[in-house]
This record gives sequence, C-alpha cells and structure tokens, in this order.
Amino acid sequence: MGWIIAILVIFALIIIASSIKIVKEYERGVIFRLGRLLGAKGPGIFFIIPIVDQMQVIDLRVRPVDIPKQNVITRDNVTVDVNAVLYFRVLDPTLAVTKVERYAFATSLLAQTTLRDVLGTVELDTLLSERESLNKSLQEILDSATDPWGIKVTAVTIQGVELPDTMLRAIARQAEAEREKRSRIIIADGELKASKAMSDAAKLYEENPMAMRLRELQTLSDVSKEKNLIVVTQALGDTGSTVALATGISERMNR
Repeated sequence: MGWIIAILVIFALIIIASSIKIVKEYERGVIFRLGRLLGAKGPGIFFIIPIVDQMQVIDLRVRPVDIPKQNVITRDNVTVDVNAVLYFRVLDPTLAVTKVERYAFATSLLAQTTLRDVLGTVELDTLLSERESLNKSLQEILDSATDPWGIKVTAVTIQGVELPDTMLRAIARQAEAEREKRSRIIIADGELKASKAMSDAAKLYEENPMAMRLRELQTLSDVSKEKNLIVVTQALGDTGSTVALATGISERMNR
C-alpha cells in the first residue's frame, strides 16, 4: 500500500512540475489547449494543464538573418552576385505561430526573392552608388509583406556586390578615362589662365617700352649665370643709347 502512495506522490509531483512554466523577459509562451489558441503568456511564471495544454516559446529579440548570395541580372543586363543581411523581430507571437510555418525560414526565403526582384529593376550604377535608398526600399517591402505574420523587419543591409571580371576591367578603363579627362581639363584651365596673364603682361609692356627693356636685361642677366651657355643678343645700338637707357631705368627705380 505504501508503494502505491509513493508512486501517486511522485506522479503528482511530476504533474505539478510539468505544469509550471517560466519564460524570460524577452520571450513569450504561445499556449494551445486541445488545439485551440489561448494566447501568449509571459514573462515570468505561469501554469498550464499538462497533456491538455501545449506551449511554444517565441523569442522577441531582434534576429539577424544572413541572405546568401543571389544571382541578380540588373536592368542593364549585368549579372552580379549580391548578398545581404536582414534584421527582424516578432511583434505578435500568436500571429508568428498561427499565420506562417517556421516564420524565420519563411522570412529568409521572402527576403531572397525580394532582393532579386528589387535589384533586377535597377541599373548597375544605381546598385553601386545608391545602396542606402535600396536598403530602405527592401526594408519597406519586406516589412509590409511580413506584417500579417506579426513580424517587424527593422533593417536590410546589402553587404557585397560581386562583378564579373569583364565588368571590373570595363569599370577600371572607365575610371582611367575619367581621370585622364579631369587631368586634361586642369591642364587646359591652367594654360588658359597663363595665356590671359601673358596677354595682360604684353599689354603693359606695350604701354611701357622701358619696362620691356628692363625685363629683357633681367632675363639676360639670369641666363648669363649659366657659364656654359653663349648668349647672342640683338644689337643694342650705340653705347650712348645703352648708357642713357640704363641711366633712365636707374633714375626711375630710385624715385
């Protein structure tokens, strides 16, 4: 008789232990009683009826999902491999359990399909230069699609874009041509400014022949410093004229 009581006590303790459930702050327990949804409970401790009730624990934290490389054909018929990361969290645990099977897997598959569809409508230059806007567009589309599942897509980030070798070489040639173009523009702009400065200087020398002569003498003086050079100049006229010119220049400089 005693062993029967002991078995009953042990069985009662097992029943009581199995009826006590504890879920963490970031978790919720979705309870079904005989197949009918009762709702979500938690966090903390609560009781269920063993055998009659079934519980599924749902994590409410933001979950990252890696979207594997997707082969995408852009609008301008360039084939690229794109991978991304999706961040989502469960807002309504009951919907995540009752409206979709394996909500995390379903969200990942939906993200892969959406990534191919959205990037297939843009050109390669847009894909490479406007990732922020594409990330936002992907996030809005996925968030709207998963809303009936009780899921909130918080962010989508395109991580990498792999181009074929032929396209990489074409981009390199384009970049080189662009650098050459900028270089030629800078050189032409410098020559234009130099020509304007020389034109202004020529007008000043034309108005003041003595300044022109002084500049010529200064140039001859600079050239004469190279001892291995022979400088042949135009005849300067008689000595008196040269002296008079030098005296006039000296007087002007001393004023």
